[in-house]
Amino acid sequence: MSEIKGNSKYGTDTLTLISGADKFNRWMYETIKPHCSGKILEIGSGIGNISQFFIKEGAEILLSDIEANYFPLLKEKFGNNKNLRGIKLLDLSDKNLENNNPEMIGAFDTIFALNVVEHIPDHEQAMKNALKMLKTGGKIVILVPAFQWLYNGFDKQLDHQRRYTQKSLFKLLEGNGFQVIHRQYFNLIGILGWFFSGSILHKKNIPTGQMKLYNELVPLWKLFDFFTQKIIGLSVIQVGVKP
Repeated sequence: MSEIKGNSKYGTDTLTLISGADKFNRWMYETIKPHCSGKILEIGSGIGNISQFFIKEGAEILLSDIEANYFPLLKEKFGNNKNLRGIKLLDLSDKNLENNNPEMIGAFDTIFALNVVEHIPDHEQAMKNALKMLKTGGKIVILVPAFQWLYNGFDKQLDHQRRYTQKSLFKLLEGNGFQVIHRQYFNLIGILGWFFSGSILHKKNIPTGQMKLYNELVPLWKLFDFFTQKIIGLSVIQVGVKP
């Protein structure tokens, strides 16, 4: 639940809510950080909930999003940082990527997309484009919602096309040229809140109080994940390498 977007105010509302969940955002950052190096491209930067950690720690990073309305805030937050390589309007599923963005081809050591790919109707084209933008040996880090049985009103409001399993995400990556080198689930306890609020109470937005309590207890949730990350979680993470 980091860079979550939708076609309505719900996406922005959710990003803003999660921006205050500092412990959760840092947990997500620390989970993917070991797989990120060199020149980095973030897909779906949103309002910078994860970008902030990379920029603060000096990573060479280019931010991107399909929604330009986020850019003024990103520039205000990070524009003075010399390690920021820019903020770019980018559609990961662009069928004419080479013509529209030739400078992006073979340019990156790492691409990461957190809670983004589930929004893309043509996720096959998105992975083909990611492969093109990576250098040989470069890595893609993907985090997406897990398990279709968890699909509920939250997913609909946020314009999620689908949820994934380890098997379906593996098939997406390997089927489009990547070699998967890491697989895990993430955020076991998040399943309870997502299911209860979204499927039983039919809430449209994640309750603010619920998110605040969840954030304060992140050290405990991290302990749970240590034992369950190979089995189940609200999200699934995979890392692929360009051969």
